[in-house]
Amino acid sequence: MTKKVAVYWPGDARQKPNELALPNMEATTVQMERALKKLGRTPYRVPGFLSKPHEAIEKLGPIDDPIVGIFVHWVYGPHTTEGVVGKDNPLLLASNFSGQWPGLVGLLNTGACLESLNRKHSRIWTTASDWSEDALFMERLDEWCSSGAIRYEERGVRYHAPIAAEAAQRASRVAAKIRSRRPLLLMLGDTSMGMINGYFGPRMLAGYGFSEHKIDQAWIIDRGTRIAEKRIQDALAFVKAKGVEFHYGADGAADFNEQATREQLRDYLVILDMVSEFGADCLGIQYQLGLIPLRPPTDFAEGLFNSSCRPESNGDTIACATEADQGNALPMEMLKRLLKERGLHQAVMFHDVRWGGEHDGRFLWVLLNSGSCGAYAFNHDPDTLEGAHSYRQPSLYFPTPGGTLAGESLPGQMTWARAYIKNDVLWMDVGKGEVVRLPPEKRDAWWHGTTRQWPFMAADLGVDRDTLMAHYQSNHVAVAYGDVFEEMVALSLELGFRVRVMGAAS
Repeated sequence: MTKKVAVYWPGDARQKPNELALPNMEATTVQMERALKKLGRTPYRVPGFLSKPHEAIEKLGPIDDPIVGIFVHWVYGPHTTEGVVGKDNPLLLASNFSGQWPGLVGLLNTGACLESLNRKHSRIWTTASDWSEDALFMERLDEWCSSGAIRYEERGVRYHAPIAAEAAQRASRVAAKIRSRRPLLLMLGDTSMGMINGYFGPRMLAGYGFSEHKIDQAWIIDRGTRIAEKRIQDALAFVKAKGVEFHYGADGAADFNEQATREQLRDYLVILDMVSEFGADCLGIQYQLGLIPLRPPTDFAEGLFNSSCRPESNGDTIACATEADQGNALPMEMLKRLLKERGLHQAVMFHDVRWGGEHDGRFLWVLLNSGSCGAYAFNHDPDTLEGAHSYRQPSLYFPTPGGTLAGESLPGQMTWARAYIKNDVLWMDVGKGEVVRLPPEKRDAWWHGTTRQWPFMAADLGVDRDTLMAHYQSNHVAVAYGDVFEEMVALSLELGFRVRVMGAAS
């Protein structure tokens, strides 16, 4: 490998987040440059943030030297992938391990995007304040500098799991229902925020028992004008009566008021009508990108869809994947059906793998996504919305006011899963673990250290930090309360997925 190493800054598509990240990005880049120089390399910088795909093409495409991307905030996958596909020069994604700055989230998403395009790359991360003093980090960086790749241990990763006969039978019954009537995923737009790894498309879905129908998000605006005011008023009365606590005007959010919630419920009702019109089983919502100057965020609606207690409910959940992420939509629908087959409540939560830390001798992940977590996580009562709070989505990202569906997730046993593309086929990661209740002081420190307005889950995924960071192919995860691990492995195999078991379940 050559001595020269290019260092680039993947960016958000929005200018303001890049501006806010600039001091952290500069400091982190200095850390990487110091570490590379200590290993005898000569780093040089690619100028500026890459905040559009064409910038990656124009700035990274001509580079044949080894490349390092610095991840300290949320970034879009194409701001890396489009400049490096079709090439094989060594590529390294590097992140600090911070909850405040979701660089590790951006690294996981970009890594999964690269994997879906069959582009080889390596990952590296550290919690050290001085990267060059982290011995394991430096050992891995030296391996990359010497060989162009980092080999990671597969401790806690397996490709099979024992399945009891009863679990296999339950999975077979669910698979038979899927084959008799293919689940239809209604897609409002395409995957958002550069998550190209999360879109499989009808050609790939068809081989695994699923179908999609895609419609334009602009229909929300047009059809919303024809939603009867009485339906909106009844929906508002319902969510209030069922226990949602609205934090209108909190933290200076003077524009977050009842009218904002009414508009979010208008959009919820529009989408509910479209689910009925198209006979859809589950949902992917693009998260309003493109509509954010015109409509409120969809977080509140997404949380309601993932709750059985919701306006105009038929008593069931509608598995809803934020950011139209099919890698979560598929396991959410599968887990939902397995939970029902097992006699458990069918709610499945959508979360970001945001950050993690040590507590009582084990590593816990902070799972935190803006609003696709249903209220069941906060109360374990399918007939109420108690424990759910709605805070204004931060105005930095959402100029049109609207609230989240947030709360503290209750403790309990859980199963998690994620679908992804590897070598042009679909894989399913499956694991099991435990949702943990933290002491209030630590909970608040972790929650406020990430994004307080969003639903919070502290979880032992059965996976240590380094195993997940090295091998996991997403920044998202689907989480269900209850043990349907064996059933999920069996169902995934029966539908044709390749299966990888991660963590203690392996």
